[in-house]
Amino acid sequence: MSQDLRTVFLEVEPWESEFIQSHCRQCGSFRSFRQELADLPVEEIRDVEILSIFIYSQLSREMIGKLEKLKMIATRSTGYDHIDLDACRERGIVVSNVPEYGSNTVAEHTFALILALTRKIHKAAGQTVRGNFSQEGLRGIDLKGRTIGVVGTGAIGEHVCRIARGFAMRVVAYDIRPNKTLANQLDVQYTDLDDLMSQSDIVTLHSPHLPETHHMISAERLALMKPHALLINTARGGLIDTRALLAVLREKKIGGAGLDVLEGEELIKEEREILSDRYDMEALQTLVQNNALLRMENVVITPHMAFNSEEALTRILTVTIDNISGFACGKPQNVVTPRE
Repeated sequence: MSQDLRTVFLEVEPWESEFIQSHCRQCGSFRSFRQELADLPVEEIRDVEILSIFIYSQLSREMIGKLEKLKMIATRSTGYDHIDLDACRERGIVVSNVPEYGSNTVAEHTFALILALTRKIHKAAGQTVRGNFSQEGLRGIDLKGRTIGVVGTGAIGEHVCRIARGFAMRVVAYDIRPNKTLANQLDVQYTDLDDLMSQSDIVTLHSPHLPETHHMISAERLALMKPHALLINTARGGLIDTRALLAVLREKKIGGAGLDVLEGEELIKEEREILSDRYDMEALQTLVQNNALLRMENVVITPHMAFNSEEALTRILTVTIDNISGFACGKPQNVVTPRE
């Protein structure tokens, strides 16, 4: 039997609110806010029972403790490292995610970054806007015959492999659970991470950010890359040691980087946060390093937008609504941490 639960959506645009109103029968008279959780007085949502958030709202143990009636969190993302799952498990709070909404969307953006770097599109576009139509310094390289190393071959990584084969690239991959079907169908060669780093012309990351994957692209692994190689990250910023990446780029030990995510990217998004007492010196150092990356000619950075297509956003909302409806009817789905 369905329940009429107090539901709040954060980080939603007006069109998303209209979509939810039209499609979510279980949401009732829900409330929606454009703000992130940190920018919203907790009194506004203290009575919430179902809370839907995006990646910029950090649900810490302390915040969860303030939401005494909270029963379910519906994150509109695949990743859930912005939620304290242990605190949720202790409280019996169900956490649902959107496990697959844009494998092709993020994979396509991955190649947008690759092509921007290999064909120097970002540099060429900047020159022509200024009226400079010279081709000097704009010579690119072909992808055909190059080796791409795909780190993580889940739904997104698999689609990257398929696109890469369309470009006639050689594909090597690393995953703790190799996909034998992918290996057989697309001739993807699985290897260990160090070997992948050393033999790839392009390394692209599609792994979750977990304690065991934090800074998996370390100074030692960056040192294994070819001098011309490119590093692409459309997954999570914390996979890369930012200080080490900045060092190899400055010393021209790798060819460049295409980044849709940055470690501590919330600091760049809201630089006023550096004045708060929520961030330590290490976080502030990361902010400085990220700003240095933004100004490098061989780096292309986009604002965590790989997911941002009309089709993918609609799928995110549809699955989130299904998650909420399922919970309200006593049939939770896409559960990350079940009730005990």
